[in-house]
Amino acid sequence: MTAARPTSDVTAMELRAVPYDHPDAVALVSLLQRHYLAVYGEEDPRHGDPGEYRPPRGLFLVGYLDGRPVACGGWRAKDAGAWGFQDGDAELKRAYVVEELAGLQMLGAAHRILTAVESAAVRAGRRRAILDAGVKQVTAMRFFERAGYTRIPNYGVYRDDPQTVCYAKDLR
Repeated sequence: MTAARPTSDVTAMELRAVPYDHPDAVALVSLLQRHYLAVYGEEDPRHGDPGEYRPPRGLFLVGYLDGRPVACGGWRAKDAGAWGFQDGDAELKRAYVVEELAGLQMLGAAHRILTAVESAAVRAGRRRAILDAGVKQVTAMRFFERAGYTRIPNYGVYRDDPQTVCYAKDLR
């Protein structure tokens, strides 16, 4: 994944639903894990089951620019329970854009992936998007806040993690 920087406009980015264990998804998630390692000193061990990202209770998207995978993100269904979820939640996971895209191109790719993931969750009947971010991911937190996400109490495995912040957005 070290090819030259794509030159196309991100509005031409092709989005494809792929299995979470598809080679392009695996490669992008591996790059994300390397990012976590550089920022936090460790990878995120909570990969999840690839089956969680299969319709109708989930979806994983890869964005291709100039035929090259450059962005990804997905959602998986969560419903009410002891972990702080609500019925109709779609937990957004593994949102990533390759670092070769910079500035507005990176922002555009991130926006396209986020919008597509949210739309897919709505089509599947999900009512609220939730996500987590590490406290050192300031740019990501600002991005999600600008996209309409607001802070909520930490949920799931992040409930007692002071290095994580959680967000939600009503999809209705």
